[in-house]
Amino acid sequence: MAGIRLPPEDPEPSSQQSRGAVCDLVSDDERSVAADSWSIKSDYGSTLDDDQRQTDASEALSAANYRAPSDYSSDKEEADAEEAAQSMLGLQSYWDSAYADELVNFREHGHAGEVWFGADVMEVVASWTKGLCIDISRGCMLNHVDDIKSEPAEGDKSLCTRSVLDIGTGNGLLLQELAKQGFSDLTGTDYSEGAIQLARSLADRDGFPNINFLVDDILESKLERQFQLVMDKGTLDAIGLHPDGPIKRMMYWDSVSRLVASDGLLVITSCNSTKNELMQEVESFNQRRIGGSQDPETPRDQEAGRDPPFQFLSYVRSYPTFMFGGSEGSRVTTLAFLRS
Repeated sequence: MAGIRLPPEDPEPSSQQSRGAVCDLVSDDERSVAADSWSIKSDYGSTLDDDQRQTDASEALSAANYRAPSDYSSDKEEADAEEAAQSMLGLQSYWDSAYADELVNFREHGHAGEVWFGADVMEVVASWTKGLCIDISRGCMLNHVDDIKSEPAEGDKSLCTRSVLDIGTGNGLLLQELAKQGFSDLTGTDYSEGAIQLARSLADRDGFPNINFLVDDILESKLERQFQLVMDKGTLDAIGLHPDGPIKRMMYWDSVSRLVASDGLLVITSCNSTKNELMQEVESFNQRRIGGSQDPETPRDQEAGRDPPFQFLSYVRSYPTFMFGGSEGSRVTTLAFLRS
């Protein structure tokens, strides 16, 4: 699970619901393939119960495609198509099918597959994250609204020792880009076995055999180590498109908070959430976590002094912006949060 293609040119910057409309990604043929190819068998085993995976895909497809024609108006057809796309992109069966196709394309033609959000965004994320990590290692005080403008020294040793996890790595190309920037302790996880097979094949072909790839579901992660840098490029977007998106997003934050080491960084790139929306979501998690850990015997003044799990640090400001309805927005958002 690597991410979501960019939305149309005129999304509403202040409305997450309108930005979630990505129904143009899923054709009738793709829905059929997703239903028939809901499982990939490999040497790595299955990450989900096969019967449950098939049930999830079948229910989503049934709800989207098999209503009586008399139930539809033209407006309802558009709404139902949008709902179906959201459900499909949130299901593992969709990504298993997509990566099955990409594996075939790689083996037959050498294609690397989709570069989610585009190669330019991937390069910006990698170079910006590198500068951020180096500035932090040097003890620089960061401006919370400005990009990192410093020119880091070539081959800074802090990058070599910083452990990196890319969740929902897909074809693993973001990790390859981070390796080019100087990071060396690199791990990528994805709940799609096909994605991990593709990522391993590409890394071996492109000269990055030391990148570690594992089948793992971020919502039920089996990883037992923490990382100093955790990257997410589109995974939270896809999780939000699941029929149980709100619940699964809460599960996401609970899991991610256990994977980011103390004083580590979480860098999220999204095309379905604005900067303010992501910050509000993190704040909600912080409040939930602080509230859940409070001892009834703890005085209120001590409760108020608790540090939130994640603190907003910085964001990429170099992405192109547009104006819509009097508000300024960007098609892509990248934010960094510091783990307390």
